[in-house]
Amino acid sequence: MAEITAGLVKTLRDKTNAGMMECKSALKEAEGDIEKAEVILRKKGIAKADKKADRDAKEGIIASYIHMAGRVGVLIEVNCETDFVAKNENFQSFVKDLTLHIAAANPSYLSREEVPESMVAKEREIAAEQIKGKPESVIEKIVEGKMTKFYADHCLFEQSFIKNPDMIIRDLVKSKITELGENILVRRFTRYAVGGL
Repeated sequence: MAEITAGLVKTLRDKTNAGMMECKSALKEAEGDIEKAEVILRKKGIAKADKKADRDAKEGIIASYIHMAGRVGVLIEVNCETDFVAKNENFQSFVKDLTLHIAAANPSYLSREEVPESMVAKEREIAAEQIKGKPESVIEKIVEGKMTKFYADHCLFEQSFIKNPDMIIRDLVKSKITELGENILVRRFTRYAVGGL
């Protein structure tokens, strides 16, 4: 077991934004393995974030971002529980990151639940057609894989965050809920583009 030094705790804290004692405890549990400790903290953070998901989020901000000399624009509404968090620099920076991501990644929907059933059925049909002739036992798995890729291309919450491709937007939101201690809802967004960029 690696020695749990102050430096090791600080490294984990810088990577995860978790509290000093939480980092120390996670490192003990992971026997000094920083990567395992990070996973432990992320799991705890997601559990905490899930508990906050039922709380009302009626404050927040509407933010905009204009890109490419006015050729692409994004409007977004992100809600939180208090005016205090809405004015917090960390929260505002997170919302700005979301607008930058939307401008670059061009999602069509917030989540897979928003994708019309007719489009899901059509995509499933196309995916099944592409693998016609393969054994029945593998077709469903391949179709599911293709649908996961479709959602990752078209749904904001399923996309890899442009600033950290190892994290999807849904997990980024959950990490901010844990960090700021309030429920956060990405309510809606619109992306405008000149000539369909």
